[in-house]
Amino acid sequence: MAVHGPAMTDVARLAGVSHQTVSRVLNGHPNVREQTRLRVRAAIAELGYRPNGAARTLVTGRSQVIGVVAQNTTLYGPASLLAALEQTAAEGGFAVSVGSVRNLDHRSISAAVERHLSHRVAGIVVIAPVESAGEALERLPKDVPLVTVDGDPRRPVPLVTVDQVAGARAATQHLLDAGHRSVWHVSGPSDWFDSAGRIQGWREALLAAGVDPPPLLPGDWSAASGYRAGQLLARMPEVTAIFTANDHLALGVLRALHEMGRRVPEEISVVGFDDVPEAAYFIPPLTTVRPDFDAVARASLRMLLSQIETGTGGALRQTIAPTLVSRDSVAAAPPR
Repeated sequence: MAVHGPAMTDVARLAGVSHQTVSRVLNGHPNVREQTRLRVRAAIAELGYRPNGAARTLVTGRSQVIGVVAQNTTLYGPASLLAALEQTAAEGGFAVSVGSVRNLDHRSISAAVERHLSHRVAGIVVIAPVESAGEALERLPKDVPLVTVDGDPRRPVPLVTVDQVAGARAATQHLLDAGHRSVWHVSGPSDWFDSAGRIQGWREALLAAGVDPPPLLPGDWSAASGYRAGQLLARMPEVTAIFTANDHLALGVLRALHEMGRRVPEEISVVGFDDVPEAAYFIPPLTTVRPDFDAVARASLRMLLSQIETGTGGALRQTIAPTLVSRDSVAAAPPR
């Protein structure tokens, strides 16, 4: 005789709610009180309830799988966003199918989307931080629930992104508030929207303080390019403050400054961006900007589920504010 596991009605009975409420929790519906959601989740865990995906697809008319298109990269930001999306989707009762692409261009993105659609995913999230992804996103089928993460803010595609401009402005202002007359910037690659936003925020903060931005030093997100920029900056006695577009660039800058006898933060202050797990263990511990990747993931899934539920899209935009994390790599400007 077959042994059946707990049913949705068992979960509802234990949690003291209706089976419709359990269904809404499993489907990530936003109109459920947080206390009720937690009670349902606790009952699911206690009973070991596992939803029947095939049955739910028949009932709801859609899959319980979210398709994600992402570049195959170990860069901290995109990798962290992907991990946060997977975790958030799982909490909402969805599985994630990841379509990794080598390049974020029209052909690669279109092929990944077609693969997802052939498996009847409920909707698609594209992590699209580079310019080459923009055209592909606009040419995708209009009836597909779709959200982009860190995509092109100029295109009419639903978008959730870290507020890169505000984060860079806060980093630069932090250095100005410490008494530094100017702030030099080591940027990320020119085709990344993250990089462009951080350049914009840096420039805005300087101009608002009446400071002409010094020449930009381009980088490629790597510690090696930060090291090369740091070697140049270390030779310039007028440099007392550096903002790098990510923490790996900052790591390279710190190494170059150390090798060339420039003390941090006594002579030069340094601020990064991303708050990688190792940032607190740099020498000195790095002041940086921390994006809230979990909040980006939650907002992305909410936006996508809203499209799935209502059948409508629209050029929605949501930016998530990052946080400045103050550590020991910033000090008052040295006397002149």
